Amino acid sequence: MNFLPVNKKDMELRGWEYIDILFITAEAYVDHPSFGQAIITRLLEDKGYRVGVLSEPDISSCEDFKRFGEPRLATLISGGVIDSMVNNYTANRNKRKKDCYASFGKTRPDRALIVYSQRAREAYKDVPIIIGGTEATMRRFAHYDYWQDIVRRSVIFDAKADILVYGMGENAIIEIISLLEKNVPSSSITNIKGTAYISKSPPKPSKNFTDIEIPSFEQVSQDKKEYIKAFKIQYEQQDPVWGARIIQKHNDRYLVNNPMSDPLSTEMMDYIYSLPYERTYHPQYEKTGGIDAIKEVKFSVTSHRGCFGNCSFCSIVLSQGRIIQKRSRESILNEISLLTEKKDFCGYIHDLSGPTANFVNPSCKKQLKSGMCKDKQCLFPKPCENLDVSHQDLLKTLEEARKIPKVKKVFIRSGLRYDYLMLDKDKSVIDKLCKHNISGQLKTAPEHVSEMVLKHMGKPSFSVYCDFKKRFEEANIKAGLKQYILPYFISGHPASTIIETIKLTEYLIDSKFVPEQVQDFYPTPGSMSTCMYYTGYNPITMEKVYVPNAKDRRIQRALLQFNNPLNNKLARETLIKYGRKDLADKIILKKRIIKK
Repeated sequence: MNFLPVNKKDMELRGWEYIDILFITAEAYVDHPSFGQAIITRLLEDKGYRVGVLSEPDISSCEDFKRFGEPRLATLISGGVIDSMVNNYTANRNKRKKDCYASFGKTRPDRALIVYSQRAREAYKDVPIIIGGTEATMRRFAHYDYWQDIVRRSVIFDAKADILVYGMGENAIIEIISLLEKNVPSSSITNIKGTAYISKSPPKPSKNFTDIEIPSFEQVSQDKKEYIKAFKIQYEQQDPVWGARIIQKHNDRYLVNNPMSDPLSTEMMDYIYSLPYERTYHPQYEKTGGIDAIKEVKFSVTSHRGCFGNCSFCSIVLSQGRIIQKRSRESILNEISLLTEKKDFCGYIHDLSGPTANFVNPSCKKQLKSGMCKDKQCLFPKPCENLDVSHQDLLKTLEEARKIPKVKKVFIRSGLRYDYLMLDKDKSVIDKLCKHNISGQLKTAPEHVSEMVLKHMGKPSFSVYCDFKKRFEEANIKAGLKQYILPYFISGHPASTIIETIKLTEYLIDSKFVPEQVQDFYPTPGSMSTCMYYTGYNPITMEKVYVPNAKDRRIQRALLQFNNPLNNKLARETLIKYGRKDLADKIILKKRIIKK
C-alpha cells in the first residue's frame, strides 16, 4: 500500500529529510475520495509536494505536532468531515458514545480547529497555519453557537490561523501553496477566492471584488436584528460569479471573506477523482478493528458536487454551492471499473451520487457564466420555469455502469429529491430507478407534513411526497418488487408547534408507519434554520417564527416515536391535552402499527 507518511519512519523509507506540508486532521487517516483530507493530500502529492499526515494528534502538549519536524511551507488543519461539536454531541447536547470517523477509543477534541491550531503554533511559531474543512466553512463569520448559546467570533480569530479556506478548497490550496513556494508571505495572500483572512484595517478596494461590510461581531452578538442582517447578506452572496467580498469587523480587526471559489470544471473533477487513493483506512488501525466510516463509502462513487435544493437546515450551499459540478461519464465508469478489481468487491456499487442523487447537471444553462439567480431559488416556493428536469444523463450513466463486468447492481442511497424527479415528463424514469437502482428501501426526506413547517424548511408541499409515494408503489408493482420508502422526519424545527407535530403524528398512525429514526432539529453553525432558531425570525421574509423550547422539543420527539415505551406516556398525555383522545387511543394499540 502507498499511503502518505504518518511518522518519521515512513519519511525515511521515502528518503525524505523533511516534509513540505504538514496536514493535521481530527479524524483517522482514511485515503478515500469521500474524505476531504484524502483529496487535498493526494492533490498536493501529485503537484510534487512532500506531505505528512498527522491524524488524531495527542493534544496534551505540542510534542506530537513535531512528529515530522518543521514543515518547509505550511501546516494545513482540518476538523474533519463534520463540525467537531456536531460530531461530539447530540441535538440534546449529550455526549455521543462513539465517533465513527475515529480510531478505537479516540474522540476528537471539542472545537478541534482551535485546539490543533494553538498546538501547531506552539510547535512551530513561524510556519503558516491554514485551516479548512466543514468546521472552518461553517464558522468563518461571527456565528451562533448552540452549545454555548452565544454568538462566537469567526473561528479564524480563536484559531489564530493565517488563512481560512472555505468550501471546496482544491483550487485555493494549490494557489496558496504555490505562492508560499515563491516566498510570498502568508500575510500578503489576500486575493484568492474561497479564502478568508484577518486584516488590521479594511481592505483596499479591488477591481476584482465588490465589497460589502456587514454588522460587526459586537453588533451581531448584542442585537438579534443585526445578526439577521449579517446572515442575510452572507447567505445571499454565496455565488462564485457575482458574490461580494464580505467584511466583518471584530473589535479592532477585520475579517475579510473573499467570494467563494469558482465551480470546479469537469476536467478538474475528473483529475481529482483519478488520483491514486488506497480507498481504505491506513493499516495502523487494523489491530483495533478499522474505521467504521469507511463501511458506507468504500464502494460508493461521487458523481457530482453542489445542490440547488436550498433546504434551510442544510449546509451544502455554504460549502459546495448551488452550482452543480459534475464528472464526466467516462471518469465515473473508470472509477467503478477500478473498484471491481478490489478483492473484497462483491458486485455492488453501494451509492452513485452527490449531495442530492438526481442533481447531476446544473439546474439551468446560464449558471456557469452568470451565476445563480439573485432573487429566486430553483425549486422553492415553486419550480423555476427554466429548470432542466431531464434525468436522461443520470439514467445513461447508471445503465452504462451496470454493464461493467463484475457489477451486479448500482444503487442510489444518498437521497433522491422526489419533487425534482416528479417534474420529469418521462414517467418511465421512476420505473427504471425502481427496477435497477433501489436496494429494497429508498431514503427520502419529506421532513414534515405541515405546510407551515415545510415553508420554513424550504421544502415542497407534502402533497408532492404523497404523489411520489403513490408513483413509487405503482412502479414497484409493475416491476414485481417489494420495496419501500423510508421517509425521514425532523422534530423541533423552527415553526413546528405541538399542533403541527400532532398533524405528523396523525399521518404516521394513518399510514401505519413508525419511524425508527427521528432527527431532532440541530442548530448547526451557519444554516438559515439556525438563524431562525437563534433570532425567532425568518431572515429572508422577516416573519416571526415560533421556536420550540427544550420541553416542546422533547414532546415533539415523543409524538413522532410514540411506540417507544419511554415516549408513550408523554405522547398520550399531550394528545389528550390537545383534544386528540382519538389519536391517544390508537397509539396504545401497537399491533395496528406496522413497521415497514
